[in-house]
Amino acid sequence: MTAPAKLENAEKYRFNSPLWRDKSLASHAFAEMRALTAQVSERTGKTVNIMEVCGTHTMAIASSGMRKLFPPGLKMLSGPGCPVCVTSQGDIDRILSLAALPEVTLATFGDMLKVKGSGGFDLNHLREKGADILVVYSPLDALAFARSNPLRQVVFAGVGFETTAPLIAASVLRARKEKIKNFSVIALFKLVPPALKLLLSDPQNNISGFLLPGHVSAIIGVEPYRFVARGHKVPCVITGFEPLDILAGINMLLRQLARGRAEVEDEYYRAVKKSGNPTAIKLMAKVFSPADASWRAIGRVKKSGLVLSPEFSGFDAVRRFKIAYREAPEPRGCLCGAILMGRSIPPDCKLFAKACNPSSAVGPCMVSSEGACAAWFKYGG
Repeated sequence: MTAPAKLENAEKYRFNSPLWRDKSLASHAFAEMRALTAQVSERTGKTVNIMEVCGTHTMAIASSGMRKLFPPGLKMLSGPGCPVCVTSQGDIDRILSLAALPEVTLATFGDMLKVKGSGGFDLNHLREKGADILVVYSPLDALAFARSNPLRQVVFAGVGFETTAPLIAASVLRARKEKIKNFSVIALFKLVPPALKLLLSDPQNNISGFLLPGHVSAIIGVEPYRFVARGHKVPCVITGFEPLDILAGINMLLRQLARGRAEVEDEYYRAVKKSGNPTAIKLMAKVFSPADASWRAIGRVKKSGLVLSPEFSGFDAVRRFKIAYREAPEPRGCLCGAILMGRSIPPDCKLFAKACNPSSAVGPCMVSSEGACAAWFKYGG
């Protein structure tokens, strides 16, 4: 089945964001989606389970209201693409331990402030007790603070995926160039392709296709995802974040499924190039090395993270302050891990919208602006 002509003509609107919310084009997209979903369901006898890997996609789907318009045979699953959500309880404890040191100013993005450690308290609690917590918009803000406050040890909490890592790599390089000795990073970065490999190796996995993250893909390009289609025969589409981006991406996946194909397609080619961003890739490769990483409720995943390479180990806050890693249990009753793996949706959790809400969050999926629970709570299912 081909797309209606009017939707195909959306190509000319690719650089004009308001028209990516055009009601008429969206109506055509939903009509095609209903037809394609019925076709795939008839062919396979199963519900079509599409996972949006990126937390920004989760929030965009919820805030646009499109979830309520998806056909009954199509189910959208949230994946492990929220950086705050996938940071393990043990790593949250390490961040809190660093923040509690009297000589340290901990610099962080704002969505880390309310993530509770295994002791039941968060960075806001430590701040009330006198800890020096600095909320920044960029790691370069943290570096500027270190430059102007040489008597403070400034630690940046490096939580994120391939999107964030190049910025922090640039900050470390500048700190070395300027000989700023009181700046360091706790590197807790995660990599998306190993996360996909983990999801596909899960015996409970029932994923029909992946909507891949636009931001990460703008950095790493298209090639790192080829193994998903070639090795696992699961179709993938890199998608932007406007409503019509997402609808077009879902329909591209449905067309592949209807025709029995498994490829990696790039709907978001206005921002994502096949080779990604070579400058950003070189920055990451220069400053960081791949390493095993701990994921919330999932455990240790091989070569799924980035740590500072030996050349830059002097900027490693864990090494500088000798903060050991200790495994810590998930908050009792919290289903964040199952939600991140696509096994559950937020309303499955007995704590959702009761003991766990934005004012008093139990798990990080309710804390983060990209968390599935926060999206469901704010906009409904």
